[in-house]
Amino acid sequence: MDLLKGIRVLDLTRLLPGPLLTLFLADLGAEVIKIEDTEQGDYLRWMLLSGNGQNNLFSVLNRDKKGIRLNLKLPDGIEVFKELSRRADVIVEGFRPGVMDKLGVGYPAIKEVNPAIVYCSLSGYGKDGPYSSCAGHDLNYIGVAGALGVTGGRNRPVIPGVQIGDIGGGSLTAFGAIMLGLYNKERTGKGMYLDIAMTDSLLSFMAPYLPYLKTDMKRGEMELSGSIPSYNVYRTRDGKFVTLAALEPKFWDRFLRMVDRTDLREDQLARGRDFERVYNELQQVFQSKTREEWVEFFKDEDVCVAPVNEIDEIMEDPHIVSRGMFGYAGIGDTRSLTIMNPFYRDRQLRPREKAPEAGEHTVEILRQAGYSEQRIEQLKKNGAI
Repeated sequence: MDLLKGIRVLDLTRLLPGPLLTLFLADLGAEVIKIEDTEQGDYLRWMLLSGNGQNNLFSVLNRDKKGIRLNLKLPDGIEVFKELSRRADVIVEGFRPGVMDKLGVGYPAIKEVNPAIVYCSLSGYGKDGPYSSCAGHDLNYIGVAGALGVTGGRNRPVIPGVQIGDIGGGSLTAFGAIMLGLYNKERTGKGMYLDIAMTDSLLSFMAPYLPYLKTDMKRGEMELSGSIPSYNVYRTRDGKFVTLAALEPKFWDRFLRMVDRTDLREDQLARGRDFERVYNELQQVFQSKTREEWVEFFKDEDVCVAPVNEIDEIMEDPHIVSRGMFGYAGIGDTRSLTIMNPFYRDRQLRPREKAPEAGEHTVEILRQAGYSEQRIEQLKKNGAI
């Protein structure tokens, strides 16, 4: 079932947050047209950190999209973009605030040609405020929002291994906002402008820490940041790790009974030196078995113990395998690994298309928009496409 069938999205984003967002939309049936400039295009096409060949990050994030190249610095490029906007439902851009307005294709200009457009600007700090024009990446945004400040030990913050700001603050938040925009459009026939700032969204992640804002507690002292033995990570005999998250007394009690350490019942929230003592004693317990032995030992028990999968183990986890969350896009040698859409699973088995080559569908899309072959050739010659 294509929940967003008939919805057309113009995607001007690069790197991670925007392309992942529009991938979610494509998975739900939207037609996503990836618009790249006529020079470098999406940086993930050539950045080393994105991987190599068909399995690079660009391929993962941009499957099932159509690709065109368009020069928005030229009047003809702006003309084409506005023409495409007439037939679009959603526009997503990830430039610094003000860039689209300077080019002449910001929300006010596009609203004139399509009053029903849902126009989403996705940025690090939003369209206003002291930091709005500052350059930044995920690490900067989680730092400003406080998420980095509560991660790690007392001596220093620790960089998370996943892009919390880009994905949690950007992709997921903007996805929800666009769904609201489309609902409003369906209900009222009117479009809307969405100013999505990753730093704003990250503040939602700080909700559990609101009680601490006016206290003198520091990083590493709050319950969910590794300061108590019942909510922590333990090394097993084989050098791997398990998580223990027995926050409710019933889970803590059951865990202690199973490992024959009921003497620690009153130490669930142990702090300071007591924490060190209890943690070390439980660490000795966990050293008695391998990770897999502990997983089997606690199988089907209410203890909140789970394995810490390494990156090369995720695809082999029996639960993840059973949920069918990994798949492939393309066919033959062009196949690339992909993660399935978490929002709606009924369409997980449909064929998936590989990410587009730069400008692969430019002519096709312009023809659909009513451009003649002669006009398309002119646009090519003057560098607009």
